[in-house]
Parts: sequence; C-alpha cells; structure tokens
Amino acid sequence: MKRVAICGLMVGVLVALAGCDVIGGTPGEWTPVTVMLDWTPNTNHTGLYVAQAQGWYRDQGLDVRIIEPAQENTVVQVVAAGQADFGISYQEEVTIARSQDVPVVSIAAIIQHNTSGFASPRAKGLTQPRDFQGKKYGAFGSPMEKAVLGALMACDGADVNTVEFVDVGWADYFLVTQRDVDFTWIFYGWTGIEAQVRGEPLNIIMLSDWVQCVPDYYTPVIIASEQTVAQRQDVARRFMAATSQGYRYAIEHPAEAADMLLQAAPESNAGLVRQSQQWLSPRYQADAARWGEQKAEVWQRYVDWMADQGLIARRIDPAQAFTTEFLP
Repeated sequence: MKRVAICGLMVGVLVALAGCDVIGGTPGEWTPVTVMLDWTPNTNHTGLYVAQAQGWYRDQGLDVRIIEPAQENTVVQVVAAGQADFGISYQEEVTIARSQDVPVVSIAAIIQHNTSGFASPRAKGLTQPRDFQGKKYGAFGSPMEKAVLGALMACDGADVNTVEFVDVGWADYFLVTQRDVDFTWIFYGWTGIEAQVRGEPLNIIMLSDWVQCVPDYYTPVIIASEQTVAQRQDVARRFMAATSQGYRYAIEHPAEAADMLLQAAPESNAGLVRQSQQWLSPRYQADAARWGEQKAEVWQRYVDWMADQGLIARRIDPAQAFTTEFLP
C-alpha cells in the first residue's frame, strides 16, 4: 500500500531512497533527509507527518523521507551508522547506547512526561504493583523491563522475582493478555486509547504516578548522530524548525493533525488515531516552555537511576547525551 511521502520501508532499501517520489518541485533543489521511526506510524509521530503534509520541510529546503525500521536493526544503530539522518528513540535507549560508545544524541523530546504504564484487563483485578506477584508478564525483550518492574513492585512491598516473564516480543496487547499473560507494558496514548475504542476496559499503573520509584524520563525522543550534530548543524536546525512547527500544529489542531496522519498511513484505525490524537496533543509540550524541551536534571536523575540498577556499565555525561540547540 502506498503512503504519501514514505518510501523504502526497510533499512535494506535505503540505497533506493534517491528514487522515491517527491511531492512537488524538483528533488535536486532540496537536501535529502531520512527519518526512521521506532515502529509503525502512530500519534507519537504526528508532527513529522504534519510538517510533511503542510510542506514545511520543503520550505526549509529539505526532501524528507519517513521510513519504518527493519526488525533486525534498532534505530540507534541505523542513525549512528549514518544510514538515517534522524530517528525516533527513547531516553533509556540513548543512555544505554552512549554507555556503549554508540554516538547518538537526543535533540528533542516528543512528549514531555512518561505516558507508559503496566496494563492488564480490568477483570484480572491488578490495580497496584503488589498485585503483579505470581503473575505472568508479557516481555518484549528489553533489559529495562525487570529493573523498572522490580523498582515499581519494591515500592509497593512486592518482589519482582515472583513474576513469570513470558517473551511475547511486539505481539498485540489484546491477544497476549487474553491468552498468554496477565499484564504487559504499554503506551497509554495508543494501546490504552485502543482499549477504549474496542470497549475492553483495562487497569493501568502509570509510571508517572510512581516517580518516587522510577524517575520520569523522555519517551520517545528524536535522535541524530554525533556527526550530524557536529557537522550538519544547518540541516539539523532546519529539520527541527519544520518538525517543531508540525508538533505545535498538532497541539493546537489535533483533529486536523489526525487527518494528516491518516492520509499518510491510511491502513490505521481512524477512530483510534483521532481519539489518541485528542488525548496526546496537550501532552506533547505539557508544562514545558516549548515543544521538544529537555532538561539536564531529568537526564541526570535517570542516568543515576540506571547506573544504580546496573543497567549501564558506566555513568554517562548527560550533557553529551542531549542538546536543545536546534529547537527554534
């Protein structure tokens, strides 16, 4: 199925990007830029698609292509290798990468506060972290999972070692919680809203309600390589000018922004996209002075927490892990 302004859905075909269609104008007039998503198109990405649909990237002299990841590659690997100019990642992934000398930098926070949590069908009655004892957890394979769940349960007087971890990868939440596991980790703005759309009530323990146990962090973020940050500053600045414009539009016009996302990804559930956009739009910027803002103290608290949990071999310098210099 063709999507507007999306070409080369796998890393392996990045070499073919030069042949993708460009909406309007002559491709040679613009600087080519690739952006790799972390998953299939969803409302975390709306600002990118708004900037594309409104021509704001072209106004900045950029020919932007939005691509999806191949399963065997992580976005940080692709961006660090220079096979994509920008990508969607997470603060925890960037922190782990930098502790392993992978040269990626976060250049914007897409959402200001963590909107994820541990969800279960309401009928299972899991309303507090202690309720997870003796249950089956649907794991997607990150080393973060046991540490985050463990810290959360310890705060509630429970032991994560009583939980059975079942590897479900990126399987559908509704399928695995009905068949294989009791609970799993979701983004409320997508899967939580989907549960409402489907009429399947859930309980969700939001991490934002337990920041005394697991500190708040930026998820997702936009990343670039150190090389791009150091040597292509003008491109990064123009890309972020248009991207910021796209997210500000999505904040102010969620219905219209949802329609633009649906035009780019017509296979999406329209009801889900529209309701998700209404919920997420005010949370992009939240209490920050501008969209995309990142604070050193947020990075430092999370670096310290990850180090204390043994999730990184060495503490990184947060000042090297993120920058706000490209935000308009």
